[in-house]
Amino acid sequence: MIVEVRGKNGFTVTEAIENYAKEKLSKLERYFKEELDAVVVCKTYSDHHKVEITIPTKLFTMRAEVGEEDMYAAIDIAIDKLERQIRKNKTKVNRSLRKREGVKDVFNEDVDLEALERELVGRPVKKKTHKLEKMTTDEAITAMEMLGHDFYIYRDEETDKVHVLYLRKDGDYAVIETE
Repeated sequence: MIVEVRGKNGFTVTEAIENYAKEKLSKLERYFKEELDAVVVCKTYSDHHKVEITIPTKLFTMRAEVGEEDMYAAIDIAIDKLERQIRKNKTKVNRSLRKREGVKDVFNEDVDLEALERELVGRPVKKKTHKLEKMTTDEAITAMEMLGHDFYIYRDEETDKVHVLYLRKDGDYAVIETE
């Protein structure tokens, strides 16, 4: 795996941090057929460190973001998150996306899928039906707050397109517009 380690917010990447990240990410190589690129961004804040790891593939991008007091701990937790994502998504990809071009080229077939499935804790998927009401963004914010959710799906009054309103970690609202 080709790993690029960057520092932001005044964090200087030391050789020790870079080597640690590369060593830890190397354990993910066994899941893939081809060599992938990974970008590790290390940030420092007054009360914690944050690590963001991004691994793009042909079909999807895997990403983990972790904030911890210790940079090494943040790297460990982020890589553990990525490994769980890979295990979970490898099974899903092999089951439901087999027909898509290039799917077979991403994951390594040597990894035992049955063993990985046993490691995952399966949860039933809860399904809900939601009638898309035409409304403004302000009305959607009110509806979302009344429900106590952190996202809300609605049909925009002006464009008649489906939008997803969500509450960001920083407390601001954002809207995803569909085409």
